[in-house]
Amino acid sequence: MKKGLKVVTIGGGSSYTPELVEGFIKRYKELPVSELWLVDVEAGREKLEIVGNLAKRMIKKAGLDIDIHLTLDRREALKNADFVTTQLRVGLLDARIKDESIPLNHGVIGQETNGAGGLFKALRTVPVILDIVKDIQELCPNAWLINFTNPAGIITETVFRYTDFKNYIGLCNVPIGMKNGIAKEFEVDSKRIQMNFAGLNHMVYGLNVCLDGEDVTEEAIEKFTNSKITMQNIKAIDFNAEFIKALGVIPCPYHKYYYKTKEMLDDELQEFAKGKARGQVVKELEDQLFELYKDENLDIKPPQLEKRGGAYYSDAACNLISSIYNDKGDIQVVNTLNNGAIRNFKDDQTVEVSSIITKNGPKPLSIGYLPDSVDGLVRQIKSFELLAAKAAVYGDYEAALLALSTNPLIPSDDLAKTILDEMMEAHKEYLPQFQ
Repeated sequence: MKKGLKVVTIGGGSSYTPELVEGFIKRYKELPVSELWLVDVEAGREKLEIVGNLAKRMIKKAGLDIDIHLTLDRREALKNADFVTTQLRVGLLDARIKDESIPLNHGVIGQETNGAGGLFKALRTVPVILDIVKDIQELCPNAWLINFTNPAGIITETVFRYTDFKNYIGLCNVPIGMKNGIAKEFEVDSKRIQMNFAGLNHMVYGLNVCLDGEDVTEEAIEKFTNSKITMQNIKAIDFNAEFIKALGVIPCPYHKYYYKTKEMLDDELQEFAKGKARGQVVKELEDQLFELYKDENLDIKPPQLEKRGGAYYSDAACNLISSIYNDKGDIQVVNTLNNGAIRNFKDDQTVEVSSIITKNGPKPLSIGYLPDSVDGLVRQIKSFELLAAKAAVYGDYEAALLALSTNPLIPSDDLAKTILDEMMEAHKEYLPQFQ
């Protein structure tokens, strides 16, 4: 007789893993995890050992009966799992640095999940996620796969479009961060704020804001324009206040790459001239974190982890798992099939949208049409996602070229081809589908 839940985290050697462990500790009464398997690849073995030992100390300190298993054998870990989370980085941070540096060398935005960087992260990651899906269908077909790996939108689109696996949910910490930021502006507990979100991953908008059930959207937009709401990994460059008022909805921090392209690019180029792509900053942060994690007296999640871009990750992931397990019927923002929720998109396309979370998965709230003010941009990004997914699955060079040329961050088709070819060469060991 199974005594509790088996959770498998692929990419278990990630610096974010203590977030996840803390989330399971906090929710142990409602979410009885008895086994947590942390899985990684040979290149991540050392980090897996370090972070796995910290996880064991955290569980011991909490006095809970959760067995932590560390393994490089994914298939062994997946047998009879109830939930699988993915938080992996194909090519590690060195690949991210190339994703950022090569576009910047050509004078365009170099960013992990947007533009050329986002495309190549998808091209490397999609084949790995599809392999994981195959393993789940064979070894734990009833398990839910919660994917936190970026670019979550393209990966979600790929899984629903090119497999018959339905127990999949894409997840991002951006909406939680936005809601918490608005709550801070109102100086209230975030539980008192309700926001409806709709759009795409890293292209999601807060459509309306309620405080204790009363609509305060206009006041929230006003407060947002005067605030510094952003994320650790995105420069705090202010949106134009009149523009946001005209937009009529609350953008996410990643929208700065599209609405403030010149300012964001200028800032990136200045940092790049000093030899600092964001990936290099993260690498230094990671090294510091893993030095901390090695300390045998450390048995909590260190506060320094907040400096990474993944704050609230554990709350997002653990809340979602708990809501499915307990059939809570609460509202969370997830990446899932549209099924009529946002009328700007086809039913079989995937979106990021507020959804009711049940034991059978998310039921997206019906949003109607997104405002005309944002319709054009989100449709353009959806075209990019669809082409990127096709390129990643089939190793289709023409689809990849079209994807990049379609992306608003790439100013010309000739430049798209130049960057594409250079990045194909730089990442070729992780792009088997194109060989």
